[in-house]
Amino acid sequence: MTRRSQRIAVMAIASLAAAGLAACSSSSNSSGGSSNSANTPVKGGVLRLVAASGPDHIDTVPAYYTADYILERAYTRQLLSYPTVVDPTLTSSGWTKDTTPVADIATVVPTTANGGITDGGLTYTFHIKPGVNWNTTPARQVTAEDFIREFKAFCNPAPGGFVGNLNYYSSTIKGLTQYCNQETAYFANAKKHPVTAADVAGFQNSHTIPGIVAVNSSTLQFHLIQPASDFLYMLAMPFASARPVEYDSYLPNSLQLDQHTISDGPYQISSYIPGKSITMVKNPAWKQSTDPIRHQYVSEITLTDGVTSAQTQLNEMQAGQYDMSDDTGLEPTAMPQLIASKDPKFNIWPWTSTLPYVVFNLRSPNEGGAAGKLLVRQAFEYGINKIAVQRALGGAEAYKIISTAIPPGNVGYQPYNLYPDNNGAGNIAMCKKDLTKAGYPHGVAMTYLYANDSVNTRVEAAIAASLAPCGITLKGRPEPGSSFFVDLGNSPVNNKPGTWDVGQPGWIPDWFGPNGRTIIDPLFRTRCVVNTNNYGCYNSPALDKLITEAETAQNLALAARLWHQADVNVMSNAVIVPLCDGLAPFYSSKRVENVAPGSTAVIYQPNIGGPDITNVWINPKAGS
Repeated sequence: MTRRSQRIAVMAIASLAAAGLAACSSSSNSSGGSSNSANTPVKGGVLRLVAASGPDHIDTVPAYYTADYILERAYTRQLLSYPTVVDPTLTSSGWTKDTTPVADIATVVPTTANGGITDGGLTYTFHIKPGVNWNTTPARQVTAEDFIREFKAFCNPAPGGFVGNLNYYSSTIKGLTQYCNQETAYFANAKKHPVTAADVAGFQNSHTIPGIVAVNSSTLQFHLIQPASDFLYMLAMPFASARPVEYDSYLPNSLQLDQHTISDGPYQISSYIPGKSITMVKNPAWKQSTDPIRHQYVSEITLTDGVTSAQTQLNEMQAGQYDMSDDTGLEPTAMPQLIASKDPKFNIWPWTSTLPYVVFNLRSPNEGGAAGKLLVRQAFEYGINKIAVQRALGGAEAYKIISTAIPPGNVGYQPYNLYPDNNGAGNIAMCKKDLTKAGYPHGVAMTYLYANDSVNTRVEAAIAASLAPCGITLKGRPEPGSSFFVDLGNSPVNNKPGTWDVGQPGWIPDWFGPNGRTIIDPLFRTRCVVNTNNYGCYNSPALDKLITEAETAQNLALAARLWHQADVNVMSNAVIVPLCDGLAPFYSSKRVENVAPGSTAVIYQPNIGGPDITNVWINPKAGS
């Protein structure tokens, strides 16, 4: 990514991208119903969320899923975070404000002008606001050490506890890689150093990360390996939340930790039953005066898991039983009617994503290693009917067909298609030709892993039907969303017989603006480890070199060219099949309001990938 000196150019490109996104969505904006006349929040009431399976992690270190982020907004805080802008159409100006980090627990966003960024962009200094408290008894101030504790947990050895994307931080923060290597080596001898809560905490509390220093309890410094213009965006991710000392008593990502969470946000988890329900109540230690981003309008937030049908979720939101969905896309077949009726509780928000895409398990030995053969993967590229997928998702209003790894509106995007497919309708002749050349003239059967909600099930059916005439049979393996990504990224076992061959994830850039690092790097840099996002374990030294060059490029134009070359590397090797660039259709019950003038549709926060549950309130006049 570009260096700090290119900040002006970066923001200019971000504004242009946002303008394109806003223009893309303006014709789809269907929130033209009556506006909330008062726009004055009413405190109280219960916000009722519904989910197919809910979050896959409560612990902020491994949590890397929209369903996690929606809930984390209420019980975690970071040094920096993203505001929820009161802009019903999310114009270019609104998009830029919505996706630019602001001070959260930090007193200010560090800059060179205010002395927060020094040493030629290598040192970032943060000061912590007084009065930001944990909900302990008695309430206790959040300190610089609480943030260091979070970073020390990034490479912990607990099952599934590894941070969602270590490379963002290990490639920028001095000494983090060495610290992680030390921890890995320490716990390699399981007999001498068993993975227990006490041993993990003992290691972390007796070792340091040179690049993260608590100058005092309220001052935290980061020392970088090299300047990184996107470092502030990394610190606005939930991975970089404060972590209380009480968590030393539990293994990271353990049920014990999840059921004993400590909160510094406006709400605290009072009950967590995995796969069934979560209840959050007001955190009495939270102070509005310390938090410019979140609010405490509702008295309670509940989440009910197990409603896997998007249509059922929509029906129950329209009936007032639930208010918003946590993890399931809007029922696609309902969108035309919602658009036509101009339902004031429905809106298609601007966004950019690779949602969904098809990924190949390059190490699977099934069917003679079919997924690892380039010609088989290229057969998929030609054969999938993306128009059918688009229809399954709800149509062209909300989903645009793409053929590149980097979706439109992001640094490095250029339109091209290496696999001509009749404008998205599929090219069965080329699919059959490549499959035959690959050694499967009579077809091939491949295990297809996907989330079991109704939307992903409909997409899987569309893909399976479009590939069948080519000779590719998909053996569907549906899983709850809470385990789907865990299994998809469990690389140590994904090279064994009987594992998945093809998967159906989706990807949202982790931030917007200077964001080349957030697409190609996490999805395709060589990283065959537990909890990887390079699900297929793609290994390309040439691509790794391009990524490093792009992240250290001297200017944005050079970085964009390098990211495009990286995109071509991915597509030439058919590592994934891009399907759609998804916008963000979202519906809420009539009970839910926000403070956006001119719209009653719930504001969508791009970096969360869903609604901001701390910026809505319940209208007591709207019924049950």
